[in-house]
Amino acid sequence: MTTGPFTNLALRPELLEALLEVGYAQMTPIQAETLPTMLASGDVTGQAKTGSGKTAAFGLVLLNRLDTERAAPQALVLCPTRELAEQVAAELRRLAQRMANTRVLTLCGGRPAKTQRASLERASQVVVGTPGRVDDHLRNGALNLDALQVLVLDEADRMLDMGFLDEVQSIVDQCPAERQTLLFSATFPPEIDRLRRVTQQDPKFVAVESLVEPDKLRQLVFECGLGQRQQLVVDLLAAYRPDGALVFCETRDDTEQLCSYLADRGAVALALHGKLDQRDREDALLQLAHRSATVLVATDIAARGLDIPSLPVVIVSELSRDPENHVHRIGRTGRAGEAGLALSIMQIPGERRRLDRIESFMDLRIERGPKPQAVGKARFPKPPNRTLMLLAGRNEKLRKGDVLGALVKGGNLPPEAIGRIDLMQHACAVAVARVHAHEALEAIRRGRIKKKRVRALLLGES
Repeated sequence: MTTGPFTNLALRPELLEALLEVGYAQMTPIQAETLPTMLASGDVTGQAKTGSGKTAAFGLVLLNRLDTERAAPQALVLCPTRELAEQVAAELRRLAQRMANTRVLTLCGGRPAKTQRASLERASQVVVGTPGRVDDHLRNGALNLDALQVLVLDEADRMLDMGFLDEVQSIVDQCPAERQTLLFSATFPPEIDRLRRVTQQDPKFVAVESLVEPDKLRQLVFECGLGQRQQLVVDLLAAYRPDGALVFCETRDDTEQLCSYLADRGAVALALHGKLDQRDREDALLQLAHRSATVLVATDIAARGLDIPSLPVVIVSELSRDPENHVHRIGRTGRAGEAGLALSIMQIPGERRRLDRIESFMDLRIERGPKPQAVGKARFPKPPNRTLMLLAGRNEKLRKGDVLGALVKGGNLPPEAIGRIDLMQHACAVAVARVHAHEALEAIRRGRIKKKRVRALLLGES
């Protein structure tokens, strides 16, 4: 479909400048279909999966409506997980970078509630959070939604799957009746339809295809016997040698065990699951994005909601019992026009029926892959980069240009050695070519940024 540029929309100039800054020129299908209605204050129900551009769509709407002179929550975004809430908040901050006096606050579990209450006293215009923690702050009076204009329910199906229906309903009941409600969901079970009817007024329904294109995504399934699963993962990584791979496991224990198995064979592998604290999760995602880790071994916490760009390979180490969940897993590759490869492992005979259900659900037969060469204790090449973490960020008035200058001018590093820079509230992560990593660390430790010493460390390997 023809989508058109963002300049066709009635957006405030600051948002158009930010879109240009972050490199968004043409609207994605979900943006083109929903933005005209949403900018006219209409309710929208959108069926779209991760990677479709829905976050930028509702983000532009709620930011476009803000009264930046009013220090009160005017927009609330509910997300099922801390990870998704952090990703959404980061995207909103990117879009709001040209808007003065605009504050985006995240309210999630795993962070001190007392600190969040103090932040609420400073009155942010946009609140992004998980239902449980947002409901807690409403109940104790720390959060007031009287000024709310826009309510967003993001990945609503996932929120209900996780048992948040009561909390969502409680939050909705405390929102002003006169508001705009935007609901996005990858699937629409009956519970979502009922939620839509009680939260929205005459919504426009928009369904778009995922940006995973069937002709760009190749799927293969490999058989293994009892006790052979971990070695087959090693053999597949050795055979296909991806720059980066996401490997799905069923349980936290499976994740940790496979991560250790890969690390013992020289792979720079990191684990991601719900038992890790928030900092460890964020560090793992940064290292994958910076190409300072090669393999992320994860539970289904990574199946939806996480921003993992340009991922060439997904390996499903054990087929899911839920066919729809399998689709979400493989949807982490082959996105936005890029080629992707999904390799699934089926232990026989026990998991054959799982494959039958997946193929029936997807209405296709997945190609059986050729048995990879057994590599035993193969050694993996090191990833090209390391992640340098500076313990100062946006709140300390740090800018990306300051960091680049400290490394290139102050530390005499070649500019091409510096890659992606992620600026956060109290930290800054920099992708540095592996051969220059320790040199970069010493440059920060010896030098000064804005006349101040900044503590720094290298993430990952010892």
